Amino acid sequence: MRALRWHGLSDLRLDEVPDPTDPGPGEVVVEVSYCGVCGTDLHEYSHGPNLIRTRAHPLTGVEPPITLGHEFSGTVAALGGPVPGISIDMRVAVDPCLRCGVCRWCRHGEYHICAKGGSIGLASPGAFARYVTVPAEGLVPIPDGVSDQVAALAEPLAVGLHAVRRAGVQPGDNALLIGAGPIGISVLMALTLAGAAGIYVSEPAPERARLAAELGATEVYDPAVADVRREVFLRTGRIGPDVVVEATGRPDLVELAITTVRRGGRAVLAGISGDAAALPVTQIVPFERTVLGSLGYNFDIPRVLDLIATGRFDPRPLLTGVYPLSRGLDAFHDLAAGSHLKILLDPKEH
Repeated sequence: MRALRWHGLSDLRLDEVPDPTDPGPGEVVVEVSYCGVCGTDLHEYSHGPNLIRTRAHPLTGVEPPITLGHEFSGTVAALGGPVPGISIDMRVAVDPCLRCGVCRWCRHGEYHICAKGGSIGLASPGAFARYVTVPAEGLVPIPDGVSDQVAALAEPLAVGLHAVRRAGVQPGDNALLIGAGPIGISVLMALTLAGAAGIYVSEPAPERARLAAELGATEVYDPAVADVRREVFLRTGRIGPDVVVEATGRPDLVELAITTVRRGGRAVLAGISGDAAALPVTQIVPFERTVLGSLGYNFDIPRVLDLIATGRFDPRPLLTGVYPLSRGLDAFHDLAAGSHLKILLDPKEH
């Protein structure tokens, strides 16, 4: 089968690789329907390695080259043993978090921050291929009425939902979202669902700003022409937002998030960057601002699929392109150029 694999910085190749072998106990082979290109994948390509280890991963033993892809849907093709609630040909989404199952964090349900953890597509072969072998514990059945394309978008939506849950948003809260990329838009949807009264968005790209406005943002600011901190301060009665979610990972915007949130408020950092950010301690301690990290999700993908199935979440505005796997490199280039928000790759042979 063909697989889009990361060999190194700026080195993606569409390789011929063997089909997966029969799955072992606790493993499942999934035939991939669609797999999204994540910002994490793009970062690994453009300035990695970041999360990919150049030597054998301590949990999986896998080292590059490695097949990317962790936002996916598919059908169960083979089982390594009985899995309650799962059967051959069942449509599934997959929680890609790999976990040891025995560390302190796994035992307390925080498998997404497992001491040895990783992700499918970064620490084990991913879903930019026709078939992928995954742990059975990560399978999430897709509800009837949810398409395979939509189900492949559940993973980025889960990132946004988790960030808003971490923020403890209450009905009536005011929130500032910094960045309206795929994760930012997911955060916006989750803020709406949580009942935020005012949702203010900082986004310089016109198309992303337009989408944020269409999806219900109270006000969208271009940070190149507006003083976002001042504007939100004035719009919230000279108090400031209760919550700021930083969804870009840019170090300068981390500082903006902390200095913009109200006294006693919560700044949630949902973006990841390899660069260090200055932590303005004099803006944190005297005002009792809380700074929280938010990584991925834990038990959020089933929540998202149920929200989609009941009409509470509609991820379709995220999707701006579907490419065959053979055009995978084009997808990376188009995303880097900013001409798309979310692209799904279709690995099926035609």
